[in-house]
Amino acid sequence: MKHYQVHPCTELMPDWSMAEVLTDFRFAWENKPAPKTEFRALWNQQDLHFRFDCQDNDLVLAEGATVKDRALGSDRVEIFFTPDLSLNPYYCLEMTPRGDALAYQAKFYREVDWDWCCRGLQINGRIEGKHYAVSGRIPLHTLFELNILKPQSQQFLVGVYRAEFSRNADGSIHSGWMPWVNPHTDKPDFHVPSSFGVFDLVGGSV
Repeated sequence: MKHYQVHPCTELMPDWSMAEVLTDFRFAWENKPAPKTEFRALWNQQDLHFRFDCQDNDLVLAEGATVKDRALGSDRVEIFFTPDLSLNPYYCLEMTPRGDALAYQAKFYREVDWDWCCRGLQINGRIEGKHYAVSGRIPLHTLFELNILKPQSQQFLVGVYRAEFSRNADGSIHSGWMPWVNPHTDKPDFHVPSSFGVFDLVGGSV
């Protein structure tokens, strides 16, 4: 199983140069080059901080009355958390370049509670030309409440993903799917145990 080391930060505003850069995002179900995607995370005694930086030459942003409408129709980045690989339950954050955050709880397989919210989640989105960044933070106490983080453990299960949309010549939208961990499913699917890896909190104790 893949591991990612989350280094500590002491500042309220994280110094991203201290973070390990995760770049293992590929089109798992298509044979074509993947746009540059970088993920970083840092932690302190209060929060887990994270940041995505994405190259995108054809940014697709959906309109809609609800966060769900806007998020599911847009280019976005995603983080899933789960207490264990039964995925009963697991928790999902799907975040757009505009800063919309669709949060939901689910149980395997795709039994979704759209009314769930992630307590204390803060998200920021920024678009600059053919690049966008999404950053945010989640209180550690929220991860403890959800049993994602456990006492005396510095490890927890996380899925990290990018949904990369593009416009076809006829104006329709092509959906491309880029996981950190290739789940090796026949069809695109992030909602399976094999799409998760392990985050290791290093440099201190929670």
